[in-house]
Parts: sequence; C-alpha cells; structure tokens
Amino acid sequence: MGSSSGNTLKSLSNRCLLRLSSDTHSLFHGKTFNEACLTTQRRGFYSFSSPNKLASCKGSHPLRSFSTSSSSSKVGFLGWYLAKLESNPIITKSVTTSLIFAAADFTSQMITSASSYDSIRTLRMAGYGLLLLGPSQHLWFNLLSKALPKRDMLTTFKKMFLGQAVFGPLVTTVFFSYNAALQGENAEEIAARLKRDLLPTLISGAMFWPTCDFVTYKFVPVHLQPLMNSSCSYIWTIYLTYMASLNKVSIE
Repeated sequence: MGSSSGNTLKSLSNRCLLRLSSDTHSLFHGKTFNEACLTTQRRGFYSFSSPNKLASCKGSHPLRSFSTSSSSSKVGFLGWYLAKLESNPIITKSVTTSLIFAAADFTSQMITSASSYDSIRTLRMAGYGLLLLGPSQHLWFNLLSKALPKRDMLTTFKKMFLGQAVFGPLVTTVFFSYNAALQGENAEEIAARLKRDLLPTLISGAMFWPTCDFVTYKFVPVHLQPLMNSSCSYIWTIYLTYMASLNKVSIE
C-alpha cells in the first residue's frame, strides 16, 4: 500500500510540474508546453544543420564575415593597382615602366659602373619608360590582342614573331636615339651608335625575349601584359642601360 501511495504521489507531482511549466510558458510566450517542446526541438535541429543560423543566434554573422574577408583581400596593393589599371591604364602602365627602368638602371650602375652613381642617367631611363615605352607598350599589346585575339600556339608564335621583328627593333632604336640625344650626340653620332650597338643588342634580345614573350602572349591577360613585359625588362634593361652608357662612336 505504502509503495502504491508513493508511486501515485510521485505521478501527481510530475503531472503538476509539467502543468506548471506549461502554464508558465503559455503566460510568457503564448504557447502550450507541447508547442514549446516542438519549437525547442526544431531550434536544436536547425542549430546543428545550419551553422549560419546558430551563429546568427549568438550575434555573429559568418556570411558577412566571409564577404568582408574576401573583399578585404582585394583591398591591398594588388587590388589598388588593378583598379588603377582599369581607371587610368596608360598612366599606370607608364609609371610602372618608369619605376622598373629606374630600378634596372640603378642595379646596372651598381654592377658595372666603377665611378660614382649617375643620377642623371637614371632620370633619363625613368623618363624613357614614362614618356615612350610605357604608352607604346599599352598601344602595342592592345593592337595585337585585337588583331590576333586567339591564344592558341600558332597565334602566340605570330605575336612573338611580330614582337621580335617589329616592336623590338623599333623601341630599341628609339631607346638608343633618345639616350644619345640627351647626352648631346648629334645625328651623325647617333647613326654611328646605332650602327655599332643596335644589331648586337637585337641578337642578344632574340636569345632573351622569346621565352618572356611566349608566357606573356599565351597566359597573361591583355591588361597585365605590359606589367609582365616590364618585369622581364628589369633584367633586360640592366644590359640595355649598360649598352646605352657606352662611349659614343668617334667619327674621323
């Protein structure tokens, strides 16, 4: 009897506690106890099945964080540079080429020059990159991309040939003439310098540029091709500025 009475009392107590919980939940939330349990189960399910919902309940925003992190990765120097390429392509490419030529000439002087550093020579190289080579690269690569838009092997080799046969000799001739003129050489002396230095320089270029041109034309987007070309030019310009610094040809 005592055991039966205890079980009955325990059952009644549990029922009262359940009823009290239901009434309290209804008072504060306007839901029955069973609805509250169902809601709790659903919340638990969504918490495990959807981490974004769980994180949003805790006050964090993973989707927003992901978006912020992905956008912040584009805000660095590379993102700034690409934006400048899009908004001011010629100026950006010209300034980039100018800086690369200045750095290359500085390196060349440190390697080959036994005398003191010649800042005027570096300024000449920077001016050539800014005023002549930078804009001409922009026009040349855009022209090739429109005339030969494909990236197959045959088209790539056509672009490489045109670079070696047309663009390379042209810009090298302008480079030697520009530097010689700024050093005070007259037309006859410039012609003699070209006769002495142009062909050996082009032969050296034919051994250096094909690999760079192949990578540039085959894999690099058009708007970044001048940057790739100028990056290769850093090594080439060390040699080129050395050739341009040679004494003028004595004319008897």
